[in-house]
Amino acid sequence: MNGVIRIGIIGAGANTRLRHIPGFQAIDGVEVAVVCNRSRESSLRAAKEFHIPRIAGSWEEVASDHELDAVCIGTWPYLHADITIMALEYDKHVLTEARMARNVAESEAMLRASRTKPDRVAQIVPSPFSLNYDATVRDIIRSDQLGEIYEICATHTGGQLALKETPLSWRQNFHLSGLNMLTLGIFHESVERWIDGEPEWVVAGGSVFTPERVDAETGQGASVQIPDSISVFGQYATGARMVYHFSGVESGKPRMEIRVNGSKGSLRLDFPEDALYLSKAGSTEEKPVSITAEDQSGWQVEAEFIDSIRNGTPVARTDFDQGLRYMRFTEAVYNSWSNTSAKVEIKQES
Repeated sequence: MNGVIRIGIIGAGANTRLRHIPGFQAIDGVEVAVVCNRSRESSLRAAKEFHIPRIAGSWEEVASDHELDAVCIGTWPYLHADITIMALEYDKHVLTEARMARNVAESEAMLRASRTKPDRVAQIVPSPFSLNYDATVRDIIRSDQLGEIYEICATHTGGQLALKETPLSWRQNFHLSGLNMLTLGIFHESVERWIDGEPEWVVAGGSVFTPERVDAETGQGASVQIPDSISVFGQYATGARMVYHFSGVESGKPRMEIRVNGSKGSLRLDFPEDALYLSKAGSTEEKPVSITAEDQSGWQVEAEFIDSIRNGTPVARTDFDQGLRYMRFTEAVYNSWSNTSAKVEIKQES
């Protein structure tokens, strides 16, 4: 595709306004041609702010618009499958915000739709936290500096849900977000980039400490079906253990890190400190690992999407196959938690 690529925006929320619209508008030969948000008023505000020439009255108008080459989906997960499937039916390239969908069934439908249009790019916005470190971590693991992998540990905590008065956000709204829990999926996606294979099974325990909150959208009371805190244990075919903990009720200084522990050494990616540490087995941490400029890929989502459209470059971060993998993991965790911490095996074949 050598001409102008015309993109329609569906959902002009915070990340779309911060990242996607400016990212596309910075690329030569790309036009953000239309925007559709949840109301006419908010669509008009986004169009005015970013000088987008027109608005649409519904997402269906954008997905079926023959003047567009691609859509960028910035809605909550509840619409990702419907918009993706219609956009592909109308021969559009698709970039959809993460999480891929609300559940495995919707994710599988999205993947099937993408396979009917192999010449259309189907990409999910990748987990952003580890982008500058992924290449270096993979090199360290594959060069056997950690030896046999014993444990993969991830922790992310904060106090955003500690107060019972905190309203129900879209992230805790089961209809809007499905079974996505806290930052479980976004962290596991980073781990998937580092570790070959998936855990064979998971056991999860968690709690909803505030079973009813006021819905921020409606102002009405709503039951909470997503845990405020979740802990996950799993095991890989190699014998490596997986230990995850995510909490929204830990006030004070938040914790946010991924560790990989092996027979020869350990890695610790400290997100608040923005530093990667490599320690030899039995030793303590020294200075952070130096990351080359070449390996610091950073945020290139919009440029990578356009490159795939123009040049046929395969989607590296994140295609629908990988999205389905992390959704299968997420659903297994939810099923274990909601079934009194039953052991749940994870199906991974596509």
